[in-house]
Amino acid sequence: MLKLGEKGAIIQRDKETYAIAPHIPCGVVTPEMLRKLADVFTKYNAQAMKITSANRIAIVGLKEEDIDAVWNELGMDFGAAVGLCVRSVRACPGNTFCKMGQQDALGMGMRLDAQYHGLNLPGKFKMAISGCHIDCAESWVRDVGLFGKPNGWTLVIGGNVGMSPRIAQELASGLDDEQALEKISQVINYYKGAARKGERLGKMIDRLGFEAVTAALP
Repeated sequence: MLKLGEKGAIIQRDKETYAIAPHIPCGVVTPEMLRKLADVFTKYNAQAMKITSANRIAIVGLKEEDIDAVWNELGMDFGAAVGLCVRSVRACPGNTFCKMGQQDALGMGMRLDAQYHGLNLPGKFKMAISGCHIDCAESWVRDVGLFGKPNGWTLVIGGNVGMSPRIAQELASGLDDEQALEKISQVINYYKGAARKGERLGKMIDRLGFEAVTAALP
């Protein structure tokens, strides 16, 4: 039987109720999904619904005994909101919708989400995909970030927010979709082997040196 944390249930400030944040790849929702969330919110008398910074929709104030029933009725995957793993991938509208978009941020974000969401790693790991240099998805402060430019993707690594924010460093540019995916795979595989438990990618880079990290990546 899964523990509450493994079911995506997070204890709240009152130490009695829980929040869940179903997985919503790149924040793209459907009317049916929104109706399910609203129906569950009402049926189980939750306290709030909140759009999170990771583009999920959290249902806050659920009773412990209702968690299983809520997930069954939603029929949605658990969101990887906590733990040492790949969290939800952020993506802007890209050139699918935005007039500023240079590359398909949504398409790339969906591919990365399908491949990596929830993957266990030495530390928490966040990705963001921005369709242009304006950086609406905040790619500069994510472990892995992509920016769309007319000639392809620019890949930056090692960013994070928090109490000690860190701006990412550019690893490669002019990448097509497949090259970007391959380079990200190389970064993640290297991080798996070189990072200490709980160490973010940026902290690992600071410890080993950016030149040493880039030299280790083909």
